[in-house]
Amino acid sequence: MTEPQKRLTLKPGELVALAGIIAVFIGAITLMATRDLVIALIAFGATFVFDLVALAMLMLAVTPNRPADGERQPETGND
Repeated sequence: MTEPQKRLTLKPGELVALAGIIAVFIGAITLMATRDLVIALIAFGATFVFDLVALAMLMLAVTPNRPADGERQPETGND
């Protein structure tokens, strides 16, 4: 048999890292604009949580529904 192709889904660590990168960017922009560390930290935290949830929901939307290991596919008709 041939090897399965590389999965197109992101691993959980990559999702967290991407959300973190986006949150650091937004936090830095907020810090430069307001010069207030508390507001920048709030913007960082809110952006991190929002991005993490949004990316996870998007990954759930594109993940195909494959049967788990050991399960059989249901019969759909006569052969």
